[in-house]
Parts: sequence; C-alpha cells; structure tokens
Amino acid sequence: MNSDTLSGQLELFLDVLECGSFSAAARRRQLTPSAVARRIDALEQALGSQLFQRSTHEVRTTPAGQAFAERARRILDELRLARAEVVSLDSAPEGLIRVDAPAPFGRRRLAPVIAEFLVAYPRLDVQLRLIDSFADLQGEHLGQVDLVLRIGPLTDSRLVATPLAPMRRIACASPDYLQRRGTPGDPHELPAHDGLDWDALAPPHAWRFAVDGQVRTLRPGRRRMTANNAETLLLGALAGLGIAHLPTWLVSEHLLRGELLPLFCENGLPPPESSGVYALRQHPTGASRMRLLLEFLKNRFGPVPPWDLALLNSLNRS
Repeated sequence: MNSDTLSGQLELFLDVLECGSFSAAARRRQLTPSAVARRIDALEQALGSQLFQRSTHEVRTTPAGQAFAERARRILDELRLARAEVVSLDSAPEGLIRVDAPAPFGRRRLAPVIAEFLVAYPRLDVQLRLIDSFADLQGEHLGQVDLVLRIGPLTDSRLVATPLAPMRRIACASPDYLQRRGTPGDPHELPAHDGLDWDALAPPHAWRFAVDGQVRTLRPGRRRMTANNAETLLLGALAGLGIAHLPTWLVSEHLLRGELLPLFCENGLPPPESSGVYALRQHPTGASRMRLLLEFLKNRFGPVPPWDLALLNSLNRS
C-alpha cells in the first residue's frame, strides 16, 4: 500500500466516521456509496480488523475503529507536515502569497494560522485581505490574488478547490435565555422561541435539521434581531436575545466557556454539511510557496478542525 493510497483510505475512513454513513461520505468525496464501501473493506482487510458495524439503517464505529481513528488523524497530520517540509527544503520558496478570505473566519481562524506559517517560513510573506461581501468570494479576484477562501457551496467548476475543513452548524442560546424561556428538546419547538436570523439570503444549511429521518427547515417564530453578518448574530445570542444557528468555527469557544449552551446535541455534534471551507485557485499547479501554504492550512484545519475536536471532547465528557 503506497503512501498516497494510505492517505486516501485514512481520509475516507475519517469521513465515514464524521458523516455517520457511507452515502454522506460518498457525497463529500464525489464517489458512489459502493466505492466507499469497497475502499473501507480494503482498509479493514489490510488492518485485519473491523472498523465499522453496518446495518441497513446506520453505520457504527467499532471499539477498534474508535481507537484507530486517533492514530489515523496523527498519521495524516504527520504526512501533511512531512510533505510541507519537503516542499520547503526542496525549493526554499520565498516571495509574497496574496489571500482573500471572509472577514469573520479570517479574524478568528485564519489569521492565527497565517502568523504561525510565517514564523515557520521566514522567507515568505502573506498579504491577507479580509472581505465581507459574498460576491467577492466567487473567485473574481483570482488573478489579483493567489488564493480565495470560500465557505459554503461551490458554484464555479472552473476553479480548483482544495477542501480545508468540514462545516458544522449548531443551534445554541445563552443560559439566561434558556432559563427564562425554557430549553427546547426538539427542533419542532423552535417556532415557539425567539431567535437571531439572517435578514436576507441565509446560508443554505441554516435552520435545517434531521427530524424523523427527514431534513426540515425549522426556525424561531419571532426574530428578535436580523443581520447579514454571523458575528452580529452571535453577539445577539450572547446577550440573551434568543436562539441562533451558527457555525462551530464561530461559537466553539463560547460553548466551551458556557456562555452559550448547545441544543439538540444529545448524540454529539450535528453531522457536517455537504459543503465546507475551501481554498480556491485558478490552476491545479502553482508556485511552490502557494502549495506550501495549502498544505499548512490543510494540516491545521483538517480532517477534524480544532474547534470541532474541542467540542467533541467536551460533549463526550458531559
């Protein structure tokens, strides 16, 4: 089994683990469910151990699979770091990398990683531009910049997309609000509550929940505050105005500190959405400095991003 095949199988194994089904992992990887099943079978045969228990309704991780998951993540991290270091040592890249990114994600998640990258590679420079307009994130600036970070569904197949992190969205509210209004035990109860919501075009997966085997859109009946910016909705939730449905990369620290409480998470975090965080570029190949940054971002953000891993550990302890 060569290293590329091993990386692909480990990544697919972790996708199935995160998504909870072969079909969901197949959609993420643009494969058929049968192809996913065959590759997982091959991995289990190579390991000599069963990683998943299959039934007609669900896929569950075996104890061996749970133990293997931690090692698989570490192996992938080491492989990514090794590849990045080889690129660095082989070409000694230098120069400027120009990056556009959405402002909230850029401030909270990308900027610290870029700073870490620049410390590790002192001959490189980064021009990071944080923007709020979704129109700017479709790729119009490629050519003016090297990479555009995009969160959500991809619409332009002409661009080369590198997945950086999965996307999860979680319903949450402040302890004060839930004490005053009660804690909904099911998404069906949301219409009886106050909420924070988008005032125009909402993200595709906002307020969508799996209920009785179907995906339904259920949102609070009264919108105490609407905005076109996720950080604004977060501030409303922290102030106790109502329930918000926000990405985990935005709210994880507030959940860990108890400033917000997660809803509908009895079985762990919600499954990842079909879209995620991507880096877009115009050409499959590029300057070695850009490839180096991509590998660095992939290592820091995936396959399970640190903000989700912290939440998973917290939920498992509770």
